[in-house]
Amino acid sequence: MKKALTLLSYLVLSSLLWGCANPSPQSSVDPSTPLVIAQQGSFFVGGHNIESNTLSLVPAYAPSGTIAVEQMYVHYQSPVNPKRSPLVLIHGCCLTGKTWETTPDGRMGWDEFFVRRGYPTYVIDQVSRGRSAANPSGIVQVKAGKAQPSELPQVFGASQEGAWAIFRFGPKYPEVFKGMQFPLEAQEEFFKQMVPDWLNALPTPNPTVPALSELSQKLSGAVLMSHSQSGIFPFQTAALSTKGIKGIVAVEPGACPDPQSDMKPYTAMPILVVWGDFVDQSPRWAPRLKLCKEFVASANRAGGHAQLVELADVGFPGASHMLMQDKHSLKIASWLADWLDQHIQP
Repeated sequence: MKKALTLLSYLVLSSLLWGCANPSPQSSVDPSTPLVIAQQGSFFVGGHNIESNTLSLVPAYAPSGTIAVEQMYVHYQSPVNPKRSPLVLIHGCCLTGKTWETTPDGRMGWDEFFVRRGYPTYVIDQVSRGRSAANPSGIVQVKAGKAQPSELPQVFGASQEGAWAIFRFGPKYPEVFKGMQFPLEAQEEFFKQMVPDWLNALPTPNPTVPALSELSQKLSGAVLMSHSQSGIFPFQTAALSTKGIKGIVAVEPGACPDPQSDMKPYTAMPILVVWGDFVDQSPRWAPRLKLCKEFVASANRAGGHAQLVELADVGFPGASHMLMQDKHSLKIASWLADWLDQHIQP
């Protein structure tokens, strides 16, 4: 009897794990079928006006006037009769909302995938990135000789060689991790997605954070899915207010909350922290994974419902840091959608 019960327990556990790693056929999405949506559009959240005397040195445009700054661009698509909570997709360093669109090698991105799975999607460009315009007055002021070069905004660009290791295509350029799933044959198309990063020129808290709070409440509840540099943003948003936040999915977050900090905001919603492969081989990412594990344990001790998953453990080895663009990205997305279906109330 004891052996029979042990075998039964093993079979049940195996079945559960297999179900997590291999989504059911009903959860799959056929990219060859027409995409049907109820509506799509775009708008801005947050922002404010400033007056400046150093907007332009170009004769055709006045140097003085009023401009809007710190506004966050949002593009949305909604399926017909959505039955799931909106999903806000937040990109990381040196990139824009393009992260979530078509993959570099031309496959369906997560933006479209989740719409097909019934989720209204809201793809943002971080403040001062992409279609969320940056404030040029600091640059013009120096160019006009009215400020010292040391006062220039701190803007940076990530090189392709540096990004190679950061995104864990390999330990260093041009070496490749064995079994790594990013489509390197399309790397030129990927590197064209990278843009100057204004993160360090922005005030604290990053204006993207209160904008995410405003957006979540505007949507009457949303799941915040972040990536890399923006990984901490949903947690910072929850610390401001838990209103409107139905869940947090942090994909390879650049930082998780300090395990010794107040855990109360993070007990109010389900949290999933997702990591790809080769993390233990990266001096940049291994300590961050460790911190996230400590945060998840701390949140759960405080009564939360947090989970950390390394994708290789659930059947998806080889995931790079840009796992939403990897060759098995749609299988990962299907697994994530199943997790959302199970843990997020519509």
